[in-house]
Amino acid sequence: MKEVIDYILSLGGTVFVPIILIIVGLLFGLSILKSIKSAATVGVGFLGLNLVVSLISQYLSPVVKAMVDRFGLHLTVIDVGSGTSAGIAFSTTVGALIIPVIFGLNVILLLLRLTKTMNIDIFNYSHYALTGSIVALISHNLAYGLFAAIIHAIFSLVVADLTAKRVQKIIGIDGISISQGYATSTVPLYALADKLFDKIPFLKNKNMDTQFIQKKFGMFGDPIIIGVILGIILSLLAGVGFKDAANVVIVVAGIMILFPRVIRIIVEGLLPISDAAKEFFKKRFGGKEFYIGLDSAVTLGHPTTITVGILIIPITLLLSAILPGNHVLPLADLAFAPFFVCMATIMHRGDVIRTLISSTINMILILYIATWFTPYYTELAQKGGFDVAKGGTEVSALYVGNVFDFIITILMKLGVVGIVALALITGIAIYFSVRKVHSNQNKHDVISG
Repeated sequence: MKEVIDYILSLGGTVFVPIILIIVGLLFGLSILKSIKSAATVGVGFLGLNLVVSLISQYLSPVVKAMVDRFGLHLTVIDVGSGTSAGIAFSTTVGALIIPVIFGLNVILLLLRLTKTMNIDIFNYSHYALTGSIVALISHNLAYGLFAAIIHAIFSLVVADLTAKRVQKIIGIDGISISQGYATSTVPLYALADKLFDKIPFLKNKNMDTQFIQKKFGMFGDPIIIGVILGIILSLLAGVGFKDAANVVIVVAGIMILFPRVIRIIVEGLLPISDAAKEFFKKRFGGKEFYIGLDSAVTLGHPTTITVGILIIPITLLLSAILPGNHVLPLADLAFAPFFVCMATIMHRGDVIRTLISSTINMILILYIATWFTPYYTELAQKGGFDVAKGGTEVSALYVGNVFDFIITILMKLGVVGIVALALITGIAIYFSVRKVHSNQNKHDVISG
């Protein structure tokens, strides 16, 4: 099983996702050539996305390290990043079983019409694997671990269904939802914050998105200029020389432009499959909808996400230094901050001020949850043979600062009582989701009802 899982993961998202999309296209009646073209186009889009993300890793990670060194942040727990976290999650027994278990569960829920999302974001099943692995570690019970992973997956599907219409409207891709295990966990916080912002005079009845800023401030609202300004700010905070600063400025400005254009390629590939799905369900299921569950990476083309994602880097470093009780030093994951704030953009409809405020609150939660998980994460890393936890060094990751993961683990520590509580919560969540989504099928904004 582990060899099969390792082989699937070794294909990479640029290969595996297109393979799944070819199958989906054929199932919906799209011709073989059109299915291949659509899937390959999406694969090319993800290839471009990976190239842009690699720019973040190559140029922003050193800037983060320079800021840490410059401001003398001496925290005891090292953030080893999402890549290491996924490896740790999939190296466990729960991780070896997670792909067939969660994929099969998703198909069953679709057939029972308890979800509209088919989560093809296989690589981010690692979030469920990590939840289950930690619970199995604490409880010494594999069944408990698998149950915890399943609950996390169901929560993600519920949130994906509830937010699908808003996601489609904000990023302009029909027939999709965001089912990624971390992104979905942030939605309850952002939805609650959005309700609270509606009651604040300065924030209510306004939408201060990047277009508003551009109209208000002219060229200072242009994505390229915003990128240049953000690059200069990061360079000054890091104290790097002219050469490195110039590279950072160009890279940040480039990210502001390249992300939206790469996302358009993905949109182009998904549209024929989306149209075929609509026709399929119209003929055979009376117009019932079906969503393709994707990685939150497809939301990164929004300028608000990139703007706030860059701003949140120094903010998170400041928070890590001043928050009492935090022990995590943000490093490997911090350069990928846009992934942590992307659903704030969706929930706040691109409003920059709202997104920045709620993202800051979310980063506080991430730091505390990552600190809480440190001993379990470190033990998992050691048992998995990862050399990140040598010499008594404790490790964690911003990746593990997942509210769903935290709540599930806390309840599972209660044993049978926690299992019953989670089963009840999950049942209520599914009931609410099915009722809400179906009653608002023709509305554009399900989550706000």
